[in-house]
Amino acid sequence: MKVATDIGLLYKRYTRQMLRNPIWLFVGFSTPVLYLALFTPLLKQVTRAPSTGVALELFLPGIMSLMAFASGSSAGFSTIFELQGGVIERFRVTPTSRFAILIGPILSGLSMMLVFDLVVVLVGIGFGFDAHWSGLAVLAVLLCLLATTFAAFSVATAISTKEISAFAAVINGINLPLLLLAGVLLPISSQTAPEWMQVLAHFNPLYYLVVAARALAVDAYGRPEVWQAFAVLAPTCAAMLAWATRIFRRAVA
Repeated sequence: MKVATDIGLLYKRYTRQMLRNPIWLFVGFSTPVLYLALFTPLLKQVTRAPSTGVALELFLPGIMSLMAFASGSSAGFSTIFELQGGVIERFRVTPTSRFAILIGPILSGLSMMLVFDLVVVLVGIGFGFDAHWSGLAVLAVLLCLLATTFAAFSVATAISTKEISAFAAVINGINLPLLLLAGVLLPISSQTAPEWMQVLAHFNPLYYLVVAARALAVDAYGRPEVWQAFAVLAPTCAAMLAWATRIFRRAVA
């Protein structure tokens, strides 16, 4: 019960911090909308899709996956700032659950990510996207799993490096290969990618989310990509949370 209370308090704290930053909210909402507005016409021509709605069935799930990845991987920046500001040090003398200190900010980030995703879907509907809400509900679970995985990794890396330039180097170093090997903008298939890239993609958890997202966007629950995504992301998320919790407890011991 105490852990749940602590998580709730920290969730509110970090959510209020985000809502007090109008620039962050503006950028968070405008970036995915600009992706849709500026890239969708190009994608329609490249894929030879018969309509914008069909093109968005490929592109919009990729953008939602990209937002989940970005939301999770950037979580460590606030940890770095709190380390430098002495906030983590202050937590050492409190009875607050160490797991709550880790998961509270992550849950706050997940809430904002889902709000941004909803905005993207609504804008996509305006461009002709045919929203299947039951499939998108299942997709929301997968998005949260991936975002939590990378948020835990990001926070653990931030605590391990303790310095923003080193942390940024690690995060920026993995961003590009993971995004390219996930097929976020264009699907990775035998028609669009060499065989070696198709093989490497299967070692990337983001790839499984992107492929499942495109299936769920058209309500294809029965496709194996959906269950493969759960089989990969659920244990990966659990393992990453366990690792991050252990590192966090040592830092706030």
